[in-house]
Amino acid sequence: MGELLERAVVLDSQFVMGTYARKPALFVRGEGMRLFDDDGKAYLDFVAGIGAVNLGHSHPAVSLAVVDQISKLTHVSNLFYVEHRDELARDLVALFGEPAKVFFSNSGAEAVEGAIKLARRWGKALRGESCFHIVTAERSFHGRTLAALAATGQPNKQEAFQPLPGGFSHVPLNDIGALEAAVTPDTCAVMLEPVQGEGGVYPCDAGYLAAVRRLCDEREVLLILDEVQTGFYRTGPAFAHAAHGIVPDVMTLAKSLANGLPIGAVLARGEVADTFHPGDHGSTFGGGPLVCAAGRACVRALTEERLGANALAAGEYLRDRLRDLASGSGAITEVRGVGLMNAIELASADAQSISADLLAHGVVVNAIGPRILRMLPPLVCGKPEIDTLIDALYVSLSQHSHGGA
Repeated sequence: MGELLERAVVLDSQFVMGTYARKPALFVRGEGMRLFDDDGKAYLDFVAGIGAVNLGHSHPAVSLAVVDQISKLTHVSNLFYVEHRDELARDLVALFGEPAKVFFSNSGAEAVEGAIKLARRWGKALRGESCFHIVTAERSFHGRTLAALAATGQPNKQEAFQPLPGGFSHVPLNDIGALEAAVTPDTCAVMLEPVQGEGGVYPCDAGYLAAVRRLCDEREVLLILDEVQTGFYRTGPAFAHAAHGIVPDVMTLAKSLANGLPIGAVLARGEVADTFHPGDHGSTFGGGPLVCAAGRACVRALTEERLGANALAAGEYLRDRLRDLASGSGAITEVRGVGLMNAIELASADAQSISADLLAHGVVVNAIGPRILRMLPPLVCGKPEIDTLIDALYVSLSQHSHGGA
């Protein structure tokens, strides 16, 4: 253990709340797909800040934009017009491809909270005070603030924080019949992830989102898509819903919008965007000049470098290699994913120990519970990096299948 890491472990245990089980690494530098720890050891990063660093670490366009802006102005507040905010909103609407407006927040959870407030404001104006119910999916994840947690379809994450805000119900993903039964005259919105991320990387089936879109139109209900993790070319198109041929009424964004800097957004189209009035919602730091400068540079670079096309090609190659490994080892029961958002289900509850093995050998992956390993690399990921991951995973799976460590 390096001196910096040893010091961090001591200070963290003394002064930082224990909300995460830290892994034994302290990264001090990054470049593209690679991270470097305090001892100079290089790692291949298949987590990307939990899907937040789509451009890769230390991308020069974002770094230059941040340095330029921070030398001029960091913060003033949303009481005034702010440089880069309106331009970034324009860029997001252009990517969306429909007339829309944007509210900026600091995170994905805040974006979800904003979308919930917007939907309830809209629903009450349409059908009265009782129209505040929102349907989400089982296994979904929408954030850890109270309303976002109530919307999340994972009881194990909710139990310790009851009572949660009411007005939410959860149905199985890809079951249009269950959704039809759950939508009532008091429902203002359906909120879904095109690919469930934190829940274990479960994509919406072909045709399901189109059926949801039709149902929402028939019942006069908003369709909110949580694209916090799927957004910005991770699954191929700029936003994952485009592959399903539908357009949501409201979309939440965050994570890779500024390549790892804290920013979120709520995008709403048509009359829904005009539901909020001055005083209905706000944020002290949301949409500040620094993060918006970074966001503009990030969105431009993602588009110009055609990283969506690379996400599709690299993701297909990764799943092919994982399926070959599954058939050869018997240690993997399922391979799931779209683009560079992928996971494997393990036959045994070894995800945490395999993740630790890979970290020790210079490969960073994310264990979700006891049986799922998630892979969310930067979109610059290529075949050599994937081959290194597969080789390391093969060794670890072989050791565990023979009772090794």
